[in-house]
Amino acid sequence: MPNPEASPEPTAQVMAIGMAVRLVQAPSYLKTAESMPMLRPPDLVDTTELGQVVGLRAGGLLAVRFRRGTFLLDAAQLERVKPEG
Repeated sequence: MPNPEASPEPTAQVMAIGMAVRLVQAPSYLKTAESMPMLRPPDLVDTTELGQVVGLRAGGLLAVRFRRGTFLLDAAQLERVKPEG
């Protein structure tokens, strides 16, 4: 039986299509979001670069469009960014 006084585990941020996001930490590789995915080097996306969620995939994966391509990333690797303006 769960302890009601125990603090709940932090939940992942809910991501939706169109949200602006940024990498929290550079991954060891990037996987393209194409019909035949390919592994790409991680230096294609910088942690300061903003991306846009363009698709939701099974298993908590998100398709995120960056300047140099669209890649599949785990939601835990991303942080939501408030759009400027």
